[in-house]
Amino acid sequence: QPPAFGFLFDVDGVLVRGSQVLPAARRAFRRLADGSGRLRVPVVFLTNAGNCLRSAKARELCQALGLQVSPEQVILSHSPLQLFSQFHHRCMLVAGQGPVEENAHNLGFKHVVTIEALRKAYPLLDMVDQSRRPKELPPPTTGFPTIEGKQWPPVRWETSLQLITDVLLSNGNPGAELQDVPYPHLPILACNMDLLWMAEAKMPRFGHGTFLLCLESIYRKVTGRELKYEALIGKPSPITYRYAQFLIQQQAEKQGWKAPIRRLYAVGDNPMSDVYGANLYNSYLKSAQQNQVQAGVKRSPQAASPQTEVYLEMRNDCNNSVESCESILVCTGVYRHNGAVPEKTQPRTMETVFHGHRDFCFDPSLVEASYIVQDVDDAVQLAFKKENWS
Repeated sequence: QPPAFGFLFDVDGVLVRGSQVLPAARRAFRRLADGSGRLRVPVVFLTNAGNCLRSAKARELCQALGLQVSPEQVILSHSPLQLFSQFHHRCMLVAGQGPVEENAHNLGFKHVVTIEALRKAYPLLDMVDQSRRPKELPPPTTGFPTIEGKQWPPVRWETSLQLITDVLLSNGNPGAELQDVPYPHLPILACNMDLLWMAEAKMPRFGHGTFLLCLESIYRKVTGRELKYEALIGKPSPITYRYAQFLIQQQAEKQGWKAPIRRLYAVGDNPMSDVYGANLYNSYLKSAQQNQVQAGVKRSPQAASPQTEVYLEMRNDCNNSVESCESILVCTGVYRHNGAVPEKTQPRTMETVFHGHRDFCFDPSLVEASYIVQDVDDAVQLAFKKENWS
C-alpha cells in the first residue's frame, strides 16, 4: 500500500547535536527504510541552517543516518528564496556563512555583493574592530554597484550590523554622505528566525533570530522607525512549509506511489519554530478563507506583499491534496519536558516567554504540539501507529 503521509524532520536537536548523531535517529531511519536502504515514505529534512550547500547537507545526513539522501530532500533556511524571482536580477547584499555567493547563484540571484566585498570597498565603514581599522586613509572607491536589497544570516555580527545599517540608511550607497534617511528602506529578505538552537552545549545557543532582534533595535534607535521585511522565510514561515510539501509530493511521484499525500508529520525540538510553524501551516491547510491568509502573521507593514502573494497562491492551489500538518515535539534538543513524557495525548507546551519573531503573533495554541515524545524514533512509531503502517 503506497503511503498517504510524509515526514518533515528538523535536524539540529532531532537527528544530531552538533557533530554527534543521536542514536534514536539511526533507529528511526532503520524503520523508515526497506531492506535495500530505500525510504518507504517521503521525507524532507527541514532545517534553519544555511551555512552550506544543499548537496553538502545531504552528504552529511547520508553519513549520519546510513542511507542515501538527495539534495532535493533538503530545505535550508534560504531555499524558498527560489520563489522570489522578482529580486533575482537586483544587486543584493548577502551576509552569511559558508559559500554565500554560490548559494545565492544557485537560488537564482544574478548579482550579489558580500559583506566582505563591501568592507574591502569601503574600509572606513568597519570601525568596531580596532585591529581591522585602516592605518592610512584609503583612496575613494569608484565603480562599486548600488545595492538594491539585503538577505541572509551573517557571521561577524558587529561588522554586519554596522554595514547593513549603512546600506539601509544610504539607500544602497554606503560611500556617500548621509542625507535624508529613506523610508521605506531597501527590501530585506531574512532567512531563519530562530532565537535559539541546540548543539553540543548543555544550553541553547543564539540563532539568527537574535541577530534580527539586534538589527531591528539598532534601526529603531537610530531612525525612530520600524525595520520592515520584504520576506521572512525559514521555519516557522508557511512559505517554507509549502515548499516542503511540494518536495514531499514530488518524491511520491518519482517513486510511483499513486496514493495522494494527505498528511504531514513535522518532527522538531523547538516549540517556537518547529511546532509553531507546523501548526501555523496546518491552519492554512484547514482554512480557505482569504481573510485568514495572514493568520498568525501580524497585519502590519512588516507583512509584506511578496509573502502575501505566495500565501494567496497557496490558497488558490486546487490540486493540493494535503489535509493536515501535525506537530510532534521531541525532548532531545531545545525543548525539555518536566517529568514523564505523556502518551497518546495532546499536551500543552505553551511557553511563558514568546521567542518567536516580532512579526508573528503569539497565539498560545500555535506552540502547543499535537504530540510530545521522547525522541525521533518514538515520533516515527507514533506516526506509523496513526497511519496503521508497519
